[in-house]
Amino acid sequence: MENIARVGIDLAKKVFHVTAVDDTGAMVERRKLRRAGLQSYLASLPRGCVVAMEACGSANHWGRLAAWHGHTVRLMSPQYVAPYMKGCSY
Repeated sequence: MENIARVGIDLAKKVFHVTAVDDTGAMVERRKLRRAGLQSYLASLPRGCVVAMEACGSANHWGRLAAWHGHTVRLMSPQYVAPYMKGCSY
């Protein structure tokens, strides 16, 4: 996990989709996690990762949790998230 630079999280009610890339932009991992799994996943990431997620009702909670673990949090407006999702095939 040392080569993870950025993490994108698709927030939902029960299952979260997580995509991690390295400095070059190559995908390192893609996972589906539940709430407790996401919390432990954020704790296991190397400090200083950029964690990006769509700004929604629970994004502030998960953003504060990621920041508490030493990550840089970026919340994106929903209108700018759609172009990122077009290439995904979960």
